[in-house]
Amino acid sequence: MGLLGWSLVLLLGSVLGFGLLTLWTTSVTVVALGVGLPLTLLSTVLVRRLADLHRRWAADRLGEPVDRPYLPTPEGSWPVRLWAILRDPATWRDWAWLGANSVTGWFTYGLSFLLFLCGVCCLSYPLLYALTPPEVFRTPLGNGFRLHSVQESFALVPLGPVFLLLWWTTAERLANLNALVIRSLLAPTAEAQLRARVAHLAASRAETVDTQAGELRRIERDLHDGAQARLVSLGMSLGLAEQLLPDDPRAVQQLLAEARASTADALAELRDLVRGIHPPVLADRGLDGALQALALANPIPTTLVTRLPGRLPAPVESAAYFAVAEALANAIKHARARHIRITVEFTPHPGTPHPGTAAGPLTAGLLTEGLLTMRVSDDGHGGATLDGGTGLRGIARRLSAFDGTLTADSPPGGPTEIRMSLPCASS
Repeated sequence: MGLLGWSLVLLLGSVLGFGLLTLWTTSVTVVALGVGLPLTLLSTVLVRRLADLHRRWAADRLGEPVDRPYLPTPEGSWPVRLWAILRDPATWRDWAWLGANSVTGWFTYGLSFLLFLCGVCCLSYPLLYALTPPEVFRTPLGNGFRLHSVQESFALVPLGPVFLLLWWTTAERLANLNALVIRSLLAPTAEAQLRARVAHLAASRAETVDTQAGELRRIERDLHDGAQARLVSLGMSLGLAEQLLPDDPRAVQQLLAEARASTADALAELRDLVRGIHPPVLADRGLDGALQALALANPIPTTLVTRLPGRLPAPVESAAYFAVAEALANAIKHARARHIRITVEFTPHPGTPHPGTAAGPLTAGLLTEGLLTMRVSDDGHGGATLDGGTGLRGIARRLSAFDGTLTADSPPGGPTEIRMSLPCASS
């Protein structure tokens, strides 16, 4: 019945689409005469809105997203924007879809609605015959089959269940067929997907290079201001002790004690620096153990929930650890939260055998492709945004190097939930 309602809505959308096709064709034609620019932009916007609605419907039917294929519209005057829109191949594919949908729609969801309507009409034909004037509903199958009484109209009642059965068995197939037509015409082409992928990789590479350069500068600064300064002081103390050794052994003893303290401080700073690059606990105990250590050291009560079937690749574990650590630091510094919850879960892709399940010994030790999802939520005052200067943008850049994503749900007044995901493999 839900598909029946959608059939009626899509039929109305098909009629609206044909009207938009006529309007858009007319407006593009008169653009060459120097008029019609506002009308063309308006009709293009309306066509794209209608196409977006059909993309969402097709995505719900097929169980996978149907992305928008449009190129970014540059800023500028109307002629500049219009020229960019007209040069976009997706605009012309929308035009082709409007024409195709005006035909294919009647053979998919239109046929489904017609079968249901015929079934209902046949079941209620005696009532229609009795309530309507003599000139209507008397030749349901043409002039060769004329009805003369209500009793004769009962001959059409058995056709009702036949039409309803046809509708019941074909409704989903016809709806899926229409969704496939929508995806084939309104989804990005392989060339557009490749172009978008190249652009994403170029931006991700640039951000990764900038992030790595910033990390190198930080490490250099920490070494210069910390361990290097202490080692220089240590060398000076040892040199002075060497000079005082013949004359003042007590002063030498004090200098050696200071040198030993400087050595311990330099070693501690080097260890902290190493932890900032790759924590030893992450290498020893994996992401689960590293996050447990992170939660235990947090001054705010923190609950950790992990569902990890095994070890993840080292770069992914490192990126996930530092992403959670940065999100946790943001919550401590900005949210004024009383409790923080961290949830980390690995979800295998559908159809991929899970490690350690009854998939058989052939899958033992193999990598399982899936998605690592991390959520850091708190009961603070909210208001966290990617552009708010809270470090979330840096987390997003770190995750983008692995095709990861970050979203923030933080209304004013709270609570806040930072959702991060990384495609990866588990062993």
